[in-house]
Amino acid sequence: MSMPAEQVDGVIGVDTHRDTLAAAAVSPLGAVLAHAEAVTDAHGYLQLLEFARKHIPDRRCWALEGAGGYGAGLAAFLQASGEKVVEVCRPRRPAQRGGRKTDALDAIRAAREALTSEHLIQPRRRGEREALRVLLATRQGAVSASTAAINHLKALIVSAPDDLRTEIRSMGSKAQISYCATLRDRPSQTLEHRMTVRALRPTAQRIQTLRAEAKALEEEITALVNEFKPELIEQVGVGAISAAQILVSWSHPGRFRSEAAFAAFAGTAPIPASSGLTNRHRLNRSGDRQLNRALHTIILVRARVDPDTRAYSARRISEGKSPREARRCLKRALSRQLFKLLERTPEPLQTSA
Repeated sequence: MSMPAEQVDGVIGVDTHRDTLAAAAVSPLGAVLAHAEAVTDAHGYLQLLEFARKHIPDRRCWALEGAGGYGAGLAAFLQASGEKVVEVCRPRRPAQRGGRKTDALDAIRAAREALTSEHLIQPRRRGEREALRVLLATRQGAVSASTAAINHLKALIVSAPDDLRTEIRSMGSKAQISYCATLRDRPSQTLEHRMTVRALRPTAQRIQTLRAEAKALEEEITALVNEFKPELIEQVGVGAISAAQILVSWSHPGRFRSEAAFAAFAGTAPIPASSGLTNRHRLNRSGDRQLNRALHTIILVRARVDPDTRAYSARRISEGKSPREARRCLKRALSRQLFKLLERTPEPLQTSA
């Protein structure tokens, strides 16, 4: 998506924060027309819309920083009002010389970036996509907490009294968790033994609770994916979690101008790294890393179960590519396949907030 300056009469740049919104109306030539501030609620959204209609009454576009975070509510309100909205990235360092930075300057920078960028990104939609996102994020939190609790349990077992450690260490991980969750201390035991048991028991019970939570969330995610895009989960190697992440990152038809843009966003497009007599491409370590991880997981599964994937990888390696480069080629081909699948079918995600 591109927006030449001739296509609009002005851009409203918005710097979003938790409690406040700073806006700047900028002409197609980059001149600042007016500033405004509002609170982050429905009344503030309406104030900004009236501000935009006053200073840029006809063809206008909104350029939001943090459209998927603090600006999500404003983005949904503007889209529901029929406004054109694009998302710009927050700068890693102050854009002004000398390090000057204010909310007003950030709003102006957002508007000017929208005027000069060749390709602009549409904000992700809410509705079913947001439902999938919150489930994915919560499940990932449960999985991460479970992993931390397992590591803590293992450390407790290693440093436990000899008789308790000998009793537990011979078991497998699953048996250790079940056994420790039912441990009971007795008055006849030493203080160290009793306190170790009291530490092991709640830690193991926490692991069981977190695993049950993650499993229940995964079932919810699977049901939503089967409802929104069943053909995606039918692809070889695509599980419910990977499919959900793909849908969350993709969002809706038309958000990416081409499959090459989608591949670049996923971090699977090669980056030229040639110099002198060397002609090569390097791995792309930017982009949406969660989407890249989902594609990587699919490729690992296909490498085990799909003969065509193994043959393609072997051919690439025989051509002189490393196994990592061969996987990158596989992920690039996979991103092309998935993008065509996502774009050619009717839109599965609601556009409502």
